[in-house]
Amino acid sequence: MGAVAERVRIRIRKNDMVEVLRGKDAGKRGKVLKVIPERNRIIVQGVNFIKRHTRPNPQRNIKGGIAEREAAIHASNLMVVCGECGKRTRIGGSSLDDGRKVRICRKCKGVLDR
Repeated sequence: MGAVAERVRIRIRKNDMVEVLRGKDAGKRGKVLKVIPERNRIIVQGVNFIKRHTRPNPQRNIKGGIAEREAAIHASNLMVVCGECGKRTRIGGSSLDDGRKVRICRKCKGVLDR
């Protein structure tokens, strides 16, 4: 078995807009579909497609053939895109007047959480 990766807190959340920094899909942007914190991986819509050969299963109404779907990408290869300035940015933290903690854009100080 492979070595277990050290678990790091992932600041990217579901429905965030992210940009890919490394790999064959570098520069592409997409929405986060799923975060897998125990493996430090994230599934992004429209990025990192893999082909899966599936066997037909009439009981579950699955057609056979080659299906394409998104595979997980390591969290270190992604960066959040700010909704206000449209640039990729690191994530900062701040608290609002009502006491809520929010994530902020380090470039324009805009709030990333809606």
